[in-house]
Amino acid sequence: MTSSSSRPRRGKFLEALARAERKVFTRPAPKSAKAQVKFLLTRAKGATQALADRLGVSRRTVERYRAGTLTTPQKRLRAALVGETGSERQPQVRAQARHQAATFSGMMVEVTAYFGFTCTGSSDDGRERSITTAISPTCAKQILELQEAGATEEDLHPNVAEAITEL
Repeated sequence: MTSSSSRPRRGKFLEALARAERKVFTRPAPKSAKAQVKFLLTRAKGATQALADRLGVSRRTVERYRAGTLTTPQKRLRAALVGETGSERQPQVRAQARHQAATFSGMMVEVTAYFGFTCTGSSDDGRERSITTAISPTCAKQILELQEAGATEEDLHPNVAEAITEL
């Protein structure tokens, strides 16, 4: 039985996959808001309204960041810029890394597990442990296919748990 202290940790698998993908990138991500907006506009083929809708801001705000008149975005916009830039970066490198994980090398997964009993105040009280383990290419392929199909954290959890226990 898991305790409520382990539940906030759950739901981090998609973030871990994104971090693993970022490790294989060959070029650094655009850092400034202006550079990020220019990059995203290039990907959107110059459609400022489409980019504004994705970022949740007005078209004029996108134009101001592109021109450099605005330079420091608020937290929500900063997070949106980083997220969108990360998801659009180097699609061929990302696809190559996913193919390699699904066919040859598998992937390394870091998870937080809860071990022990639920005896509060006892030496047998459960503890959270961070575990890093390799999963096979077949399990990696299944997980990556589910992720590409739009699976949520809850949908992926049983597959990840099965992949971790497989030896």
